[in-house]
Amino acid sequence: MRKFLLLVLSLSVAHIGLSQEQTTTNNFTLQEAIAYALANNYSAINADRDLIDAKKQKWETIATGLPQISAGVNYQNQLKQPVQLIPAEIFGGEPGTFAEVIFGQPQSATATATLRQQIFDGSYIVGVQATKAFLDYSKNNKEKTQLEIIKAVTEAYGNVLLARESYAILEKNKANLEKNLYETTKLYENGLGDEESVEQLQITLSSVNNQLKNAGRLQNITLQMLNLVLGIAIDAPTTLKQNLDDLAQQQINFGLLESDFNIENNVDYKLASNLNEQRYFELKLAKSKALPTLNSFINYGTSAFSDNFDFFGSDQKWFNSSVLGFDLTIPIFSSGRRSATTARAKIALEKAKTQLSEAEEQIRLQLQSAKSSYTLAIDEYETAKDNLNLAERIAHKNEVKYAEGLSSSFELRQAQLQLYDAQQNYLQSMVEVINKKTALEIIINNKS
Repeated sequence: MRKFLLLVLSLSVAHIGLSQEQTTTNNFTLQEAIAYALANNYSAINADRDLIDAKKQKWETIATGLPQISAGVNYQNQLKQPVQLIPAEIFGGEPGTFAEVIFGQPQSATATATLRQQIFDGSYIVGVQATKAFLDYSKNNKEKTQLEIIKAVTEAYGNVLLARESYAILEKNKANLEKNLYETTKLYENGLGDEESVEQLQITLSSVNNQLKNAGRLQNITLQMLNLVLGIAIDAPTTLKQNLDDLAQQQINFGLLESDFNIENNVDYKLASNLNEQRYFELKLAKSKALPTLNSFINYGTSAFSDNFDFFGSDQKWFNSSVLGFDLTIPIFSSGRRSATTARAKIALEKAKTQLSEAEEQIRLQLQSAKSSYTLAIDEYETAKDNLNLAERIAHKNEVKYAEGLSSSFELRQAQLQLYDAQQNYLQSMVEVINKKTALEIIINNKS
């Protein structure tokens, strides 16, 4: 019984520990969320695998020019041996006649080993040179993926905060409306107010209730979207350490507008340069096809012959053989095919150069646009903050006037709707500041 109780207790403790592990809440600042996503996002994981694959492919290309050793074993049993005819006079027969002869024994076994070495191949030299360019492309592609993850996490994080703040504001608005409706209803019931005032407030309250329900649903959806970007289960409990206002304040950095810009740090420019390198090596490869190729090989083998399958007997004779050889291939005439291939590769290189120039101009334009959008987002944020303060004062004044009978329910409702719009504009302006700063930082990419 004691052992049984100890076993039950151990299992209970293990179950409790597992349950606690499964219900651990993830808690992130924006930067912590970005760091977590760069390690755990599904695209980030595959980008790491792509880079490893590129390194393996580089070695695969290099290894084709290194010594290659192969071995083989062959066994044959001629169930019906072929018959050859030779002049019978060789054996003392009459001239003009032929004798039937069977050469060799019906069973044979051969074991060989061959060493091959590439001595010269222009396409191999170009291929080895191109592996560095391909590896650079894979690294830049990984960097591109990381920047896209940073952007996605920032937007998802901001959307969660936006949904959370919207819900809190709507709850506050609802409580205020319910208070106004209660007081107005009492006035109407006592004959001191009109029915229209009650109805106006009921309309506004119904609208706010619907918005509040939607905001509640959006809180769950945006949180699930953030979890997906982070690379964790969408239903995993996740909380955010920062609030929208503080985060927006942190993202205001006018120095970023004056920071140095080196276009070679921009990942899109790097990828366009990689395309140029690729086209350059394709042209070299096409030209290398006109060069001769030289390979060498050395072969060693042993063979045995028998009437029966007794090759592993001690009296079985094995006959050794070895061959050293060279293969030289010289391209002479291809009916213009190589020339056409080279010409097409040259055209592709010229197109890539043009695309690089276009990409450079596009990136510079994107930089100016991103700076303008970031500046506008900051201005809109400051304006939205001022407008919110004004809308709050106007709404408060109208509530006081309405309570004193100096304002109509229609005017009160207009002031309330104006306040609600100002609240949403303020929240959205903070999200815009956060997103536009991230977009500008991705273009400048001074961290590379």
